[in-house]
Amino acid sequence: MKPAPFDYLRARSLGEAVRALADAAGDGKIIAGGQSLMPVLALRMARPRLLVDINRIPGLSTITPVDTGVRLGALVRHARLVEQTLHPLLAEAARWIGHAAIRSRGTSGGSIAHADPAAELPVVAAALEATIHIAGPGGTRTSTATDLFTGPLETTLAEDELITAIDMPAPERWGFAEFSRRHGDFGLVTVVAAEVRGRWRLAIGGVGGVPHRPAEAEDLLNDGGSPDQVAAAAAAAVTPSGDIHASAEYRRAMMEEFTRRALTAATQKAVA
Repeated sequence: MKPAPFDYLRARSLGEAVRALADAAGDGKIIAGGQSLMPVLALRMARPRLLVDINRIPGLSTITPVDTGVRLGALVRHARLVEQTLHPLLAEAARWIGHAAIRSRGTSGGSIAHADPAAELPVVAAALEATIHIAGPGGTRTSTATDLFTGPLETTLAEDELITAIDMPAPERWGFAEFSRRHGDFGLVTVVAAEVRGRWRLAIGGVGGVPHRPAEAEDLLNDGGSPDQVAAAAAAAVTPSGDIHASAEYRRAMMEEFTRRALTAATQKAVA
């Protein structure tokens, strides 16, 4: 299939993009890398009247050190995340995103806005309690990753808002583990363990509508629990979903195993 007809605007400034979305009155979409949006358009699962291209807006393609870690402009491509050395956890997670063609086009802001619960960057953002910078007709605002994600492919972004940057704190130690059927597939289970400012955090993706933070497992980890104990607590705390790719029982078993792997890796990794 092919997309339904739409108008196209190449925005030259953030203000122009926001105004165009507002004028579209809920019938406009942002396009940057297009790796998530274009398949949806081609299947006519979405039929926006207007596409607003933000690729020419200056200032959205930078990776900037900030006090707590790094600030990713919304247009930072996944391939750049792999290459950068300021945030090793992001580099490792980005290596698992799709294939080279997808990494060269897909954007950080697009992945967060799309909110696929099996995608790598939303899980990292949840584990690090990332701060999302958002622009809209009323000005700018921020949101935590936890507050942003509300369901599968659902966020608190208004129809006339767009993500401009993501602040990703840099962990002192971290572990990343993902299980997928084939290289380049979305993870059936993705686990991120990160120690930020002396406290451990866990996030698990691919097992529900949003990346899950198992609070009891986190508390156990911070109280000195072993990887086996924490992994068992994480698996017990989540009721995973089942689908054609994996049953709920299989995901639960993989969740325990890959939480253990992420925690084991976290004892060996630190920020460079």
